[in-house]
Amino acid sequence: MAWTAFPYADPAYRYTPETLQAAWPQLHGGDRETFPTHPVLLQAWIAFHAGEFERAARLGLDVGVNGYAVAHKAICMYTNYLEPNDKKRLATFECVAERCERQQLEQPGNLAGYYWHAYALGQYSRGISVVKALAQGLGAKVKRSLDIAIRLEPQRADAHVALGVYHAEILDQVGAVLAGLTYGVKKEEAYRQFELALKLNPDSAIARIQYARALLMLDKKHKVAQAMDLYKQAADGNVRDATERLDQLAAQKELDEEKLSG
Repeated sequence: MAWTAFPYADPAYRYTPETLQAAWPQLHGGDRETFPTHPVLLQAWIAFHAGEFERAARLGLDVGVNGYAVAHKAICMYTNYLEPNDKKRLATFECVAERCERQQLEQPGNLAGYYWHAYALGQYSRGISVVKALAQGLGAKVKRSLDIAIRLEPQRADAHVALGVYHAEILDQVGAVLAGLTYGVKKEEAYRQFELALKLNPDSAIARIQYARALLMLDKKHKVAQAMDLYKQAADGNVRDATERLDQLAAQKELDEEKLSG
């Protein structure tokens, strides 16, 4: 596919191997990826943080299954934020999910294969409608992969964010009674997952954005002030790479739209 270029290139996002290693704990507080020793994967991660998502994806895929973590992160971030074509978005997320299923068989102890499987299926489900996805059994697949990812690495904040989203979106779409009886999801558990994610990764903009969205979906009448504060925190946070810039812009957009609707 033709990739849309990251439109906010900044020299500050261009890391060297040395500066990337120094910044790694902050950049990867959400996914807890280990710093790459493979030279091609090191270049793939440098490309990812600079917003060169296509290059990062190609380098990662060229390495094979051991490069899937950077490849899938690059593909998913690009598709989520920059791909304008809805059909391509769906096809891309479906492709990532299928590749992750193969990865799970080959590397059953690699949590990236489960997290990106859940992420891609979640985005695909949103694209076709959450209700339709639940009818197809995709919700159970998302939940299973997230549960395994968290079991493999309980400190992975991004997985807790995704689990919070899972609870919130099902509640929003089918209502509390059906959601609880059929899928075992609860509003309190959604909030707990977001709070845990922020405890594990206090600087996370995406955790704040998703938490704010969940608050507005589930209890807008009482939680709008808290949601707006979370959006503002995300919009005002430090930006260290391309994805964080895209997160920041998304937070500002949500903040502006909520102010207009309010």
